[in-house]
Amino acid sequence: MILRNLADLLPHLAPRGRLLGLDVGETTIGLAVSDPDLKLASPVDTIRRTKFAADMVELEKVVKSRGVGGLVVGFPLNMDGTQGPRAQSVRHFADAMAKRTPGLPIVLWDERMSTQAVQRFLITQADLSRAKRARSVDKMAAAYILQGALDWLAARGTEIHD
Repeated sequence: MILRNLADLLPHLAPRGRLLGLDVGETTIGLAVSDPDLKLASPVDTIRRTKFAADMVELEKVVKSRGVGGLVVGFPLNMDGTQGPRAQSVRHFADAMAKRTPGLPIVLWDERMSTQAVQRFLITQADLSRAKRARSVDKMAAAYILQGALDWLAARGTEIHD
């Protein structure tokens, strides 16, 4: 099920359930997971995209192994807030995922500039080579997206896991 609002996700989470952040690209899906207290996002892995069914098998493995109760999917809106081709592609991916995993709540989260912010950090702060950045950027972008969602929840004093 795709929810309209991040706060609507919380009632669907089991106690200590984690969130999985996704940065869905054309060739890869970056993954990050929250801690059980929904305070900190950590990069996990990158899935090389093949066919949707195979991608779902990999995602379902992560959901089960990490105790994930909900997904935060980066939604790449245009800078003016409109939905371009990439946003539409991510929405179709999320819709198909929701049909395949009906009990898993999904929220689309505005991710404008997340990959650029992570690239900038990796270049200026981590001093990684281009090859190492390429291997890290997708899961780091997923962590950036998920951390933004977790920070939004914390800033609003939203009760997490009553």
